[in-house]
Amino acid sequence: MNLPNKLTMLRVLLIPVFMVCAANRWMLAAGTIFAVASLTDYFDGHLARKYNLVTDFGKFADPLADKLLTTTAFLYMMADGICHPVVLVIILAREFAVSGLRMVAAGAPGGKVIAANMWGKVKTVLQMLTICFYYFGYAIEAAFFPTASSVFQTQVYSGLLCWAVAAVTAISGIKYLWENRQFINTAK
Repeated sequence: MNLPNKLTMLRVLLIPVFMVCAANRWMLAAGTIFAVASLTDYFDGHLARKYNLVTDFGKFADPLADKLLTTTAFLYMMADGICHPVVLVIILAREFAVSGLRMVAAGAPGGKVIAANMWGKVKTVLQMLTICFYYFGYAIEAAFFPTASSVFQTQVYSGLLCWAVAAVTAISGIKYLWENRQFINTAK
């Protein structure tokens, strides 16, 4: 297994650590673990392209690791009352649709692995930034401005960012499905 794929697997292994921190409301620790896991997403792709280490496993596992990480975080944000359930449904619907299309494409004659497109990358970055904003913003405001109104501001802005994530997620899913509709049309 090459280094980019190991970084992808590290991201997956950090998810339970993030979950423990988020469940215990250790917001700074949760934000830090999430940020480190998110950085592995940048480095695995950068290293794979720079050193020609792109693999079919990486094309499949990297977006899956991103989905697992971000969906887990949005579930905790929903439990905290930050992420509206409709936002989470949009995120999950897009991820299931795209993953399903990838499976159809892989099973098609000649088996094609469909890599993430630019909209998918923008979606992932926005999701990761929104999650980092929530955890770090909450931790900073709670530590330095422990009034209810200051933490409330982070919650409001995080909630608005979640709706922006929903919009970009929907656009990226529609675009992805449209660009790869030939696999839908030829599926048995």
